[in-house]
Amino acid sequence: MFKKIAFLALICTFSFGFDYKLEPKKVADDTWCFFGKTEVPSKQNGGFMANSCYIKAENSYVLIDTGANYNFAKQAYEAMQKIDNLEVSTIIITHEHDDHWMGNSFYKERFNSTIYAPKAINENYDESSKPRIFEILDKDEMKNTKVIKADKIVEDKTTFKVGNKEFEIYALKQKAHTNNDLIVYLPKQKAIFVGDIIMNDRITSNRDGSVIGTLEAIDFIESLSWNTLVAGHGDKTGKDALNHTKEYFTLLKNRVLEAIENGVEAGEITEVVTMDEFKNMPMFDELNSRNVFDAFRELEFY
Repeated sequence: MFKKIAFLALICTFSFGFDYKLEPKKVADDTWCFFGKTEVPSKQNGGFMANSCYIKAENSYVLIDTGANYNFAKQAYEAMQKIDNLEVSTIIITHEHDDHWMGNSFYKERFNSTIYAPKAINENYDESSKPRIFEILDKDEMKNTKVIKADKIVEDKTTFKVGNKEFEIYALKQKAHTNNDLIVYLPKQKAIFVGDIIMNDRITSNRDGSVIGTLEAIDFIESLSWNTLVAGHGDKTGKDALNHTKEYFTLLKNRVLEAIENGVEAGEITEVVTMDEFKNMPMFDELNSRNVFDAFRELEFY
């Protein structure tokens, strides 16, 4: 009997893959999000670390960031069907990091959704590309996951309407989290989706970004009128949702500049600027020293 149960469990695992146990959280009118884990992507979490949000736009959904793979996207959509059984007509990808857009393949296959994205995705990836998530998850978990490029590249402010919702997409001109970041704004709903420019409940990753650019992007975000802000990582969505990122980058900039003024060299900077008040936040050990070093390299001639 035990062997039979074990065999059935193995069959279910093989057939259905990783079970993300997804439950959408309502964050605003007609808006639900799946909030990723505040940890590194792994087999244990199925690569689910980035936030993915659905907006009900009358007769269809608009989706912001599609997640880590086909399987995640399929399960997210099945969870949303329980709320309203609508197609996904439109997808907006906030930036090129793979944890945010490898679910494109499910929606393209199922609905032929129109995908808006920054140019980096179309320029830096092709059908043969194997982004990081392919190395983290095994072949079965990545089944059906493919690189799907954007239908519409966003390089300037883009405004459009889907159903009863108006969308404004802002393409940042400066490097912030990456070279090509998009901000999605719904002016009537006073909701804003900022990708990884903002992270809360964890330390940010600045491996492809800019301290100065991120602070400039935060100034722009604060210039817009919003009540709900969804970050790329973390589940805070109120008026305090950007506080952590703003404080972290402000202190990082000031402390690194002060160290440079005092003659601290690159090899010493992570010992001098430690950012210890953030040490209890998830992913501090993995990311903070790299952030400090990268900030030094950016700011040493500032």
